[in-house]
Amino acid sequence: MAMEIKVPAVGESISEVQIGEWYVAEGDWVAADSNLVGLETDKATFDVPAPADGRVTRILKKEGETAAVGDLIGYFEEAEAPAGTEPSPKETEPSAKPNTATSASSSATSPTDSTDVGAAKVMPAAAREMAQRGLSPDQVSPSGPGGRILKEDVINAGEGGGNRPSASEALREEEVVPLSPIRKRIAERLVDAQHNAALLTTFNEIDMSNVIELRNQFKEAYIKKYEIKLGFMSFFVKAVVDALNHVPQVAAQMKDDHLIYRNYYDIGVAVGGGKGLVVPVIRNAERLSFAQIEKTIADFGQRARKNKINLDEMEGGTFTITNGGIYGSLLSTPIVNPPQSGVLGMHGIFERPVAVNGEVVIRPMMYVALTYDHRVVDGREAVTFLKRVKDVIEEPSRMLLEI
Repeated sequence: MAMEIKVPAVGESISEVQIGEWYVAEGDWVAADSNLVGLETDKATFDVPAPADGRVTRILKKEGETAAVGDLIGYFEEAEAPAGTEPSPKETEPSAKPNTATSASSSATSPTDSTDVGAAKVMPAAAREMAQRGLSPDQVSPSGPGGRILKEDVINAGEGGGNRPSASEALREEEVVPLSPIRKRIAERLVDAQHNAALLTTFNEIDMSNVIELRNQFKEAYIKKYEIKLGFMSFFVKAVVDALNHVPQVAAQMKDDHLIYRNYYDIGVAVGGGKGLVVPVIRNAERLSFAQIEKTIADFGQRARKNKINLDEMEGGTFTITNGGIYGSLLSTPIVNPPQSGVLGMHGIFERPVAVNGEVVIRPMMYVALTYDHRVVDGREAVTFLKRVKDVIEEPSRMLLEI
């Protein structure tokens, strides 16, 4: 019996999606609840599962095309697995694609992600290309390592196999990849922030010696009790909450001709996802312990790489923290996440000579940057906020004593 594959409702504010990757080709048998296709929105990525054991009989909307909620994008037919048939390797949860900020190609594939078809090993991108062109592996001459069939092999076979490009020519190929909805939304919000807010950045530097010593001192005991490592981010979330208590203007938000102040702190934490940077929010961070914050951030990181962050987890937020230091950044000027009025940029920890009590010593130092909306926050308040973050990180006991 034929079943319709439709775009499900994925959020109140979302009426249109972009078709992401079809994890199976027409005719592939899949198990119930295996993922069929990824749907991309401007906020997150969702998967459509198979309603039962069966086959995708027809794909109506291809990768990169748009569809409205409720649109028909394919047909599915319930069927038992043929004897000896293994599920398609793409039926399992898809691995995150490379971050679009650092990778120009969305079709890069590991040699281990190949499918054995007879004597030939077919890479996933090649398998999809063969399905679209109606080719079989024995019609394609493999050129990949170990006799693997690559996508370009399929394209070449489909075009008659003549004039195969040399290895040097292949290195100069270009690939045009449409912007994903998330990447489009990121671009729009960053440009809007630059155009609609009066952004200014102030800097400071933090001696990380005491935090590092504290982490090393309780490293094993912390893992034993909470089953998670004590990272730097929880210290900065706590420090930001402390600083916002002292300078609440930094968390205020402008709406028309009013300023909105809140008595809670929902802290957004920027993490790199499979489709780009996402900013899930730690709700009521002022009520959470160090361990609760670390577990929340670790969960965000794991799910972001799999494109599993929910829409409601990225909405709202009173302040954002971004850590370019994990990529080796020395210094940067982060951009606020509207309608928020401030964002703290953390950076790499590097040993540098600094003057302490009249002597030059080597200390692990981190530059920090606060970008703020000058319409809401004055310079004095911004500098005071950042100085407070510096003070409590350099002396973590101040957070406990509230001094």
